[in-house]
Amino acid sequence: MSGSRHRLAGALDQYPPLREPGIPSRILVTGGAGFIASHLVDRLLSLGHHVTVYDNFSTGQMAFLHNAVTQDRFKLVRADLLDTNALDEVVPGHDVVFHLAANADVRFGVEHPDRDLKQNILATHNLLEAMRRGQVHRIVFSSTGSIYGEPTVFPTPEDCPLPIQTSLYGASKLAAEGLITAYCEGFGFRAQIFRFVSILGERYSHGHIFDFFRKLEVDPIRIEVLGNGRQRKSYLYVQDCIDAILLAVDSDPGPVGIFNLGTNEYCAVDESLGWICDELGLRPERVYAGGNRGWVGDSPFIYLDCSRIRALGWRPTLSIEAGVRRTLAYLRESRWLLEARA
Repeated sequence: MSGSRHRLAGALDQYPPLREPGIPSRILVTGGAGFIASHLVDRLLSLGHHVTVYDNFSTGQMAFLHNAVTQDRFKLVRADLLDTNALDEVVPGHDVVFHLAANADVRFGVEHPDRDLKQNILATHNLLEAMRRGQVHRIVFSSTGSIYGEPTVFPTPEDCPLPIQTSLYGASKLAAEGLITAYCEGFGFRAQIFRFVSILGERYSHGHIFDFFRKLEVDPIRIEVLGNGRQRKSYLYVQDCIDAILLAVDSDPGPVGIFNLGTNEYCAVDESLGWICDELGLRPERVYAGGNRGWVGDSPFIYLDCSRIRALGWRPTLSIEAGVRRTLAYLRESRWLLEARA
């Protein structure tokens, strides 16, 4: 144990802040054509970094990279994280990996139980091994507030005792966290792990706003709501999420830094649907499926304690309501995305 910690202490000296003046980093972003990651790619490029996106385009959209592909400091690799040969070719030479690729389809996890295993756990293991072989020892990981299952402490802090896992998605993300922290201990990696609430904003391509909007496009008179509509959720605007990530990455949280990301508020599903209907000028009949969960693994109350990231000076700029309304405005202007997701 002591030898491992000695190696780790020495490894930390290799890593300057991500935005060291005049020293652009070489950054690999997995899942970089996705909703959140594509915004991260744009931000990193704007800061002068060299960015490689690694994506299999199972859910990512080339349109999300339309700004990135015009820049000389950008490279795109179309490959899967299950392809270890491709990883071994791409990973070496980078300073840090932002690992955002994942199966994020929480709702249908029980219908495809091997999908979370392969795309979240095995893919993360493959990436860590490629990093170890390629001598890249810094990783930034997008985890989820779903790892808390159905906690008894609200707002839920990062050091909350973990309850029984209720979703395959949350369980797979927690397993990936475990792999990453073990590589920090065993191989001198350094990691920042971010446990998100649901993220909203431009390029939003799945989730309750997307589903409600699509349903109302088909039938503006009547809408089905999963559960009882009283599930309480927290959301965060995507640019606020990117601000928090980059701030924390440039801080010094130690070998492993774990941060909740969310707002100091939550809303009921019915409230969010009300804001959506208000924007669309609709008053549909609401038909509830019943129960306090929308699907297996759906937590009826999500509210994270974000005091750790706030202690670094971060504050969200948009409320949940403003984020919902802005996301809907984007979807109304981007109907191609509804067709692409269909």
